[in-house]
Amino acid sequence: MVILLGTIFKVNHMPGAGIMLTAGLITFVLIFIPLGIINSYKGDGNKQNKLLYIITGITCFVVFTAMLFKIMHWPYAGLWLTIALPFPYVVFLPVFLVVTSKDKNFNIYNTVFVLFLLAVNSVFSAMLALSVSRERINDSLNLARNYNKTESALVVFPAKNSESPVCVKIDEVLKILDEYREIILKKEELTVSEWKDNPGNISRPESTQVAARALENAGDSPAGTRLYNGLKSLLSEIEKTPGCETLAKSAPAILDLEPDDQGETITTIWNMSVSLAWALIYLEDLETNLKLIQASL
Repeated sequence: MVILLGTIFKVNHMPGAGIMLTAGLITFVLIFIPLGIINSYKGDGNKQNKLLYIITGITCFVVFTAMLFKIMHWPYAGLWLTIALPFPYVVFLPVFLVVTSKDKNFNIYNTVFVLFLLAVNSVFSAMLALSVSRERINDSLNLARNYNKTESALVVFPAKNSESPVCVKIDEVLKILDEYREIILKKEELTVSEWKDNPGNISRPESTQVAARALENAGDSPAGTRLYNGLKSLLSEIEKTPGCETLAKSAPAILDLEPDDQGETITTIWNMSVSLAWALIYLEDLETNLKLIQASL
């Protein structure tokens, strides 16, 4: 009941859905399934099937935990789902076939039923992954629309001091940004105006590596290093410009130049696993922030 209510709440984007789904699935995986398996094992006359019961419990734990991580958008959800999809076939099915083959009274229809359940599980897990990914992509495209509206509004707020070194440097970065966006969209056979008019025009928003591969062959600097170097140069210009002390403190976060756990500063579009939609939205976000900085100077 808790899982069912949580699912209904989740579909309708009602508050409390995440709490109910998390509580329901954790209870299901850690309490209901183990108790059900133990009860079934005690009632089974053949105690030689102990390994099958253990593997069944582990399989249920892996599969339902992966689903929970994917639904809740928790870290490593993709890794969990990658493990969970083949797990029933690689681990559970071989043990099931070996154990049941030793039982002369075992009905072949039970094997067919188990295979059918595994097929249903795989289809459901794949559809879940696609559905959740599509939901996030649609939200991402809505972000792009909002950025485009903000950029349109900023046209009426020109920079007060367009000749300042910071404004000049921002114009240089914006030119590089426009060039890279055109390169990425060209792979999708779209123009910048078509993208800005309706971000939903891209046919494969979930595609990965498209943006990064497009930038690898961009001009004389591979993998978008000109944009990266341009942003670093802009940050340096802001830091040494009088009156920009407050901006200099927040600029690394605004420009996505904060170091990661290894001390590296890698912009989003360099990531070979990022989706095409997110790469384009990163550029829209960056363009909006740069124009906001210009308008504030």
